[in-house]
Amino acid sequence: MPRSRINGNFIDKTFTIVADILLRVIPTTSGEKEAFTYYRDGNYAEALQNYYEAMRLEIDPYDRSYILYNIGLIHTSNGEHTKALEYYFRALERNPFLPQAFNNMAVICHYAIQQGDSEMAEAWFAQAAEYWKQAITLTPGNYIEAQNWLTITRRFE
Repeated sequence: MPRSRINGNFIDKTFTIVADILLRVIPTTSGEKEAFTYYRDGNYAEALQNYYEAMRLEIDPYDRSYILYNIGLIHTSNGEHTKALEYYFRALERNPFLPQAFNNMAVICHYAIQQGDSEMAEAWFAQAAEYWKQAITLTPGNYIEAQNWLTITRRFE
């Protein structure tokens, strides 16, 4: 299985586990719970509709950041990386303390390196490194694979 596919599956599985726990602990609206259920079950179109509806109704910027992040996850799962990056950026505008958004953005950049043009590879590597550094700064004990990659490529300070 290609490394990018493993990373995508890891993101999905991690999100599912964390979201299941959070849904039990944190009060959420029934619409947000329904959207997550659709996402977890792989019904991305229904999940997107529910998340878009949640965005329409939610006014708190912090809560909106997680909805935007979840929309980004769905676009990542669908292979729509440009849209995913847009939603991760929008989530970070509202909540700059989402290391998982930085990590997912770095994974997308790293994936682009493997799929893309060698002339652009250095720019994608630099961007991936910056996103991973931000994720690691927010949660120093996480993202060990990213830390190793940064060290091996001499991008870790």
